[in-house]
Amino acid sequence: MVKKVCILGLQGLPLIKAGDDLANLIVRTAKKNDLEINDGDILVIAQKVISKVEGRLVRLDSIKPSKRALKIAETTGKAPRLVELVLRESKRLLKSSREILIVEDTREIVNINAGIDKSNINGRNQYSLLPKDPDKSARQIRLRIKSLTGKSVGVIISDTYSRAFRRGQVNFTIGLAGVNPFIDYRGKEDLFGYVMQVKFSAIADELASAAELVMGQGKEAIPVVIIRGLDKENLSENFSSKDLIIGEKEDLFKNVWQ
Repeated sequence: MVKKVCILGLQGLPLIKAGDDLANLIVRTAKKNDLEINDGDILVIAQKVISKVEGRLVRLDSIKPSKRALKIAETTGKAPRLVELVLRESKRLLKSSREILIVEDTREIVNINAGIDKSNINGRNQYSLLPKDPDKSARQIRLRIKSLTGKSVGVIISDTYSRAFRRGQVNFTIGLAGVNPFIDYRGKEDLFGYVMQVKFSAIADELASAAELVMGQGKEAIPVVIIRGLDKENLSENFSSKDLIIGEKEDLFKNVWQ
């Protein structure tokens, strides 16, 4: 029997507004695509629609830059209001240059510009912020899907990130619910009987990246996909996206920021 995993993009989801019942829109749009949501499905949802639902949009011209933001803006050449917004969304600034601001944001994610983004946001001065608590957002959608369909699904909220020492960007997981983010091969044998020591696959990030193949980043207008065909053991309520984050003590590259 051929082993396969399907990535099913939901086409026709309406433009999302603050306060929309996103889970209900997902269920209705799935039906329009002749799809039923099944037990064991994993929904991957682009961060941008979560931010829109939660009203996490801000007009840059409403931001008053602080003295610190003005100083950083002067040395980096960046817009002072944008720098201020990044600082407000960050726990600490790790590196600043004329190219980027690398921060540890309030969600403990190391990223560029605290995940603040302009793409696919209407309005010249309007930007999107990451959800305040992406895991909570994922849990709420998962519970709402359950109440609407009776089905138990996993939910991953994804966003696009650069990677150290690699060109280009890929989708990573920033929030999850009902999903075990790992497949642990440690202690298991390979084809030739070797007991593996370090193989610990971050399947949640792999799923987020795979979803982008269907979602796209431009005009595709497919911010939600259903991933179907994974083993049921990948569903679990015992994890959060924080499990994917390496702490400072484990970070082999921490001296790069010093």
